[in-house]
Amino acid sequence: MPWSLLGILLAVCAVLCAVGFYKFVYFLSIGYGFAVAGGGIAVLVMALINPTATPFWVLAVAALLFLAYGIRLSGFLLVRELKNASFKKTDVAKDTLAKNNEKKMPVFVLATIWVSVAVLYTAQVSPMLFRYDNGKTDLVVPVIGFAVSVLGLVLETVADNQKSAQKKVRPDMVATQGLYKICRCPNYLGEIIFWTGVFISGITAYNTLGQWITAVLAYICIVFIMFNGAQRLEKRQMARYGNNEEYNSYANKTPIIIPLLPIYHLNKK
Repeated sequence: MPWSLLGILLAVCAVLCAVGFYKFVYFLSIGYGFAVAGGGIAVLVMALINPTATPFWVLAVAALLFLAYGIRLSGFLLVRELKNASFKKTDVAKDTLAKNNEKKMPVFVLATIWVSVAVLYTAQVSPMLFRYDNGKTDLVVPVIGFAVSVLGLVLETVADNQKSAQKKVRPDMVATQGLYKICRCPNYLGEIIFWTGVFISGITAYNTLGQWITAVLAYICIVFIMFNGAQRLEKRQMARYGNNEEYNSYANKTPIIIPLLPIYHLNKK
């Protein structure tokens, strides 16, 4: 294992996701995008400083994908935060914030979460690092992986845009049109597809058992996180729309995250 390089990558991811100390959710949202983008750039800088046999353009494409992913995610969330800024000035928001301030997490808990997510983000970017460090020169597998990642990125972007457009028209109902006809969480599906591509792009680059374990565990974690996120989303939707006949009809016939797979509920009451 290239421990020194992994250490550098971990340091970069840790610094960039440290925004979570300002607001806890940023560890898993804005900081996540920052870390992934920064991790890709960090490996590219390594290749500029100390080139290996791996074609530079392959690493550049991988870095570009991570950068696009991070900009899309963090940019989308930052815009949403800015739109909510006016609400935070209201009396209701001030009361809510006051209550939340009474329940601040202990610093050691925040630090534990910070280290944990930094390790996870490092592992997620590691396929690119392993390809660089092992000097792999094959092209077919990484190109296939890149294509899969692009598909996932496009799917996430379109799904988020469609959801925003539909919520403007019908704020009283979940998105049900476009990609939301094939599954209820196409943005989560896009996330899974993106990281599937990243994993595939490194299949021919993993030289040791440790590298395989790192890449596999990172992939399993992101899939688990997406299904867990879909479960929590469904719980919130059930609380809000559970008595809505239109919602129940939609939810009972539309797979929650994987198209054609007849799993309609993860949290059905």
